[in-house]
Amino acid sequence: MKAIQFQPGLSLENTDVAREVDLPKPEPTGRDILVEIEAIGLNPVDTKVRPGEGTEPKVLGFDAAGTVVAAGDATEMLKVGDKVYYAGSVARPGTNSQFHLVDERIAAVRPSSLDSASAAAIPLTALTAWESLFDRLGIDPDGGNVGKSLLIIGGAGGVGSIGIQLAKLAGLTVIATASREESKQWCLDLGADFVVNHGEELPPQMENIGFKTVDFIANFNNTDAYWDAMGQLIAPQGGVVLIVEPSGSLDIGGPFKLKSARICWELMFTRAVFETTDIEEQHRILERVASLIDEGKLRSTAKTKLSPINVGNVLAAHGQLESGRSIGKIVIVGWSE
Repeated sequence: MKAIQFQPGLSLENTDVAREVDLPKPEPTGRDILVEIEAIGLNPVDTKVRPGEGTEPKVLGFDAAGTVVAAGDATEMLKVGDKVYYAGSVARPGTNSQFHLVDERIAAVRPSSLDSASAAAIPLTALTAWESLFDRLGIDPDGGNVGKSLLIIGGAGGVGSIGIQLAKLAGLTVIATASREESKQWCLDLGADFVVNHGEELPPQMENIGFKTVDFIANFNNTDAYWDAMGQLIAPQGGVVLIVEPSGSLDIGGPFKLKSARICWELMFTRAVFETTDIEEQHRILERVASLIDEGKLRSTAKTKLSPINVGNVLAAHGQLESGRSIGKIVIVGWSE
């Protein structure tokens, strides 16, 4: 089968950083399903896990949409012929290949109203946003926190784009951050009540629109850059969720301690890597997200679509992600003959 394999220790500027290779087609066992890949989604994490110097070549990729073509002997949820979507595991080979093995407990039947490219844009960001808001911050997805305020830092990114929509469905007042007119409009179109510029000081902007503090903060961008601002903006007994590892040490005391603020981390891969007792929760989240999309309550955040799945387009996507100026999701659809 065809696969795109990144070579260790090379930068994007090196023409040999990624190669199309021929690898053996894997066989599913246990709870695994074998998926024929139709489309892939790209995320910032793809750029962060390229193999470093002294490591082995690596097939990257997490988001995917495809069709189940074989199933392990212990599968219970999914079967051959199902059209599925999922975000995979950081501990296993990636989805930049024609066929891919994934544990059925972290996959689900994809939305019937979406094509494969639009479906491939959803899983990693939807799981991250859902787990951030509802599992980590404890917000009630069914409206038990109506009227509470949420600041989403990085509103126009992949996770923020889904986070805005999920938070509005839960009845929250959403303030998103964006720095360009195009990204600001994107956030407003997704349902954000207010948009402030994360390129400028946040507290005065927030106070100008009536929010000296907010009940919840979801920082889907740079942890270090907004640490002090989050300390000022979080309400007493509020909650902060983070997804980007800081570059240095952070003081978790100060205003966070004074306000008894909850600080928590979200990593979408935790359940899959550790095979937690609730690993099937990702299957259920993806099922619920698919239903919300098919009911017209959520929309795909695919913004840039490339074709076919090849080295050039994968590298172009990595470059766009590293620029920090992506809006929504980048997807690549179809393998060339």
